[in-house]
Amino acid sequence: MSLRPTRSVLSPLTSRMHEINTHQSHIAEIDPKLAQNDETLLAEIGYKQELQRRFSTFQIFGISYSIMGILPSVASIAATGLASGPAGFLWSWLIASVFILSIGISMSELASAIPTSGGLYYWTFYYAPESYRVPLSFLIGLTNTMALSAGAVSVAYGNAEEILAAVYISKDGNFDITTGKTYGVFAACIIFQGIATCVSSKNVALLQTISSISHTGLLILFLIVVPIGTKVNLGGFNDGAFIFSKVQDYSDWTKGWQFCLSMMTAVWTIGAFDSCVHMSEEAKNATYGVPIGIIGSISVCGLLGWIIIIVINACISQDIQRVLDTGSGFPIAQLFYDSLGKKWAVALMSLMAACQWLMGSSLITACSRQIWAFARDDGLPFCSIVKVVNKKLKVPMRAVGLSCIIGLLLGCLCLAGSAAANALFTLYVCGCYLAWCTPIFLKLMYGKDKFKPGSFYLGEKLSKINNIISCLWGAFIMLLCMFPASKVVDKTDMNYTVVLSFGVWILAMIYFFTYKYKSFHGPKSNLAPEDVISLEKSLSRDDDIENINLPTISKN
Repeated sequence: MSLRPTRSVLSPLTSRMHEINTHQSHIAEIDPKLAQNDETLLAEIGYKQELQRRFSTFQIFGISYSIMGILPSVASIAATGLASGPAGFLWSWLIASVFILSIGISMSELASAIPTSGGLYYWTFYYAPESYRVPLSFLIGLTNTMALSAGAVSVAYGNAEEILAAVYISKDGNFDITTGKTYGVFAACIIFQGIATCVSSKNVALLQTISSISHTGLLILFLIVVPIGTKVNLGGFNDGAFIFSKVQDYSDWTKGWQFCLSMMTAVWTIGAFDSCVHMSEEAKNATYGVPIGIIGSISVCGLLGWIIIIVINACISQDIQRVLDTGSGFPIAQLFYDSLGKKWAVALMSLMAACQWLMGSSLITACSRQIWAFARDDGLPFCSIVKVVNKKLKVPMRAVGLSCIIGLLLGCLCLAGSAAANALFTLYVCGCYLAWCTPIFLKLMYGKDKFKPGSFYLGEKLSKINNIISCLWGAFIMLLCMFPASKVVDKTDMNYTVVLSFGVWILAMIYFFTYKYKSFHGPKSNLAPEDVISLEKSLSRDDDIENINLPTISKN
């Protein structure tokens, strides 16, 4: 029905608050089209506005675009793509990008309907059957937290590799890159990213704009100077057959399976777009801006990555094995050295390292928001400490600190050797895909009647088809990232993702059923009666609002 925004607003919102806090078997139906603004929709979801809404739609896009950091990311993991030859690198990227966009579209529908910082585990709880919604929500919340932390570690680890590769080139190879040095540089990156995130808290949205511009400027520089250097110093480019049709196999897998494994380049690079979801409570017009940020960043990075790979294939030495075996451990550094010489190679690697550092800062920001949201719902140890928001800055600074501590601890895997370090890349991927696809699957199977579309929606039929594609792709990628790089496996080249991922999931469930079930009961409203009254008064003062449609509250 339709009523004036007077004290009538109090009834449904207080019922909503009481219903979640007393952990009844149903939570309120959420319809984003009934909310008058971001704050009222967040109140219907069950939370009060604690963070400052500083992020425009472009800045929401910017945080995901910055985290993807298209050129530094492609450079960091190019060896995986080149293992199937130049054409395998190119076409595996394109195919993977299309399927990743499918997941992004599915996530955008969920984010537009219920935009909250804890999106993935909240949606899991909202759409899951009552009998297992709480433990499943806990699993997804913890998995998403660990995946984002692993993502921050892998970005910082790649950052350390770029810095050390630049040093290696500058010293003409007279420099040993050890695991100790790599961890030292990695730790410095993580610590300074955390400090920068806290110091720039008032301008964290502006930081995403600066990061986006920096990444775009670096990309333009790459697209100009590398082809020119190749033309001048090497006499020309590789032909079209080499660029577009030369599929090779630099592993002991078959060509077809190595082609599939090369998709991991796109999968790792075009990731963390759920960062837009975790910034929902700081976004202006979240039901519109968050989907635009997700879909826009995936589309732009997918296209730009494809162009970058074409340029790499055109300029790289045809002796791919030599490039893969480079002493710097960084094939793109070898490409820069061959095409541009020592000084330009060091300069470009330094610029890439700076941009990758900005990537890490953006990912620490997104990770801290997930940690804060999960702690707000009592999903983490010491949650009463972690969920505190700085009242002056309206930033969860303690969550930022915890995200850095988790990163430093996970980074200790780097000391165990390259196999354990590589597991960080795939741990991030495996955790993210489980967290992304679970609410999509639950909405598809159990939540059809509860789902109320927001500003972005494909329509019933197309949405269902796209959700099915998303779930199948997610299952395939989770299987793919468990495979080692070689058929012959020993302790030095085993893929430890299966151990780490299942270890995290099993320990999470043991922790939940032995202890955490006492305090975690799913999303928990933090609305107090005075918050609802304050919101009601705010609505009633708005002369532009003629009426408000009240949501229906599900009863036992």
